[in-house]
Amino acid sequence: MEYITLNNDVKMPILGYGTFQTPPTQTVQVVADALKVGYRSIDTAQVYQNESGVGEAVLNSGLKRSDVFVTSKTQTKGYQATLQGIDESLKRLNSDYLDLIIIHWPNGDDIETYKALEQALKEGKTRAIGVSNFNIKQLEVLMKNTDVVSAVDQIETHLYWQQQKMHPFLEEHGIKHESWAPLGENFGGEMMNLPEIKDLANKYHVSSAQVLLRFLTQQGIITIPKSTNVEHIKSNFDSFSFKMTDEEIKSLRKFDKHNSIKNWPESMDETAY
Repeated sequence: MEYITLNNDVKMPILGYGTFQTPPTQTVQVVADALKVGYRSIDTAQVYQNESGVGEAVLNSGLKRSDVFVTSKTQTKGYQATLQGIDESLKRLNSDYLDLIIIHWPNGDDIETYKALEQALKEGKTRAIGVSNFNIKQLEVLMKNTDVVSAVDQIETHLYWQQQKMHPFLEEHGIKHESWAPLGENFGGEMMNLPEIKDLANKYHVSSAQVLLRFLTQQGIITIPKSTNVEHIKSNFDSFSFKMTDEEIKSLRKFDKHNSIKNWPESMDETAY
């Protein structure tokens, strides 16, 4: 595993296991599988309704709580509602703290919502705070009106949308770039079958999915691929078994179509900021 250091010196695995759209009934098993494979970062959210399963899997894993980096995302708006929501997340996760809590998306009351995250950080209920699906303008508003700079911005990022507009801004301000949908979901099959991707996979004796993940992690972008297939979970984890050259990374820039798999949220469209 490779780690990145957040802007408050907290270390986070650069590769995590995502639980988006994982049914609550399956969550315990697949998260347990991921932890057995070696993942030490699990990403969940209040809206996923599977925090309890994540908590149970971590508790039953035999690992120390401090060995697993747990991220959740708020589904609330405003100061009090967000503080209450964080407490409820902690109960569902059966944990005294989160490693990272982020605002899931802009909600119209971002400043007060974020201040609740700052309070949770101050009280030791989380080790780091951040945002998801925030564009440059929205981040600038937060930074002008709050005290703690976001540790991460979790945004859609993959070969077909490389976020070459957001990435330099995040780097400039010490905000780590985190990718959701790193394998492109709707574009996944198409991207994996690109001749250039297949050629790299053949060269390094890895899968096309591993190439797509390594393309991101080699650039310091946190990734949280999701799969319920144990073999795919293992394969994704093994994406550190090789390293592409700088020239190979650069050669993949041409595939940036600035295309979203869902066209959501509209504020992340590069013409919106």
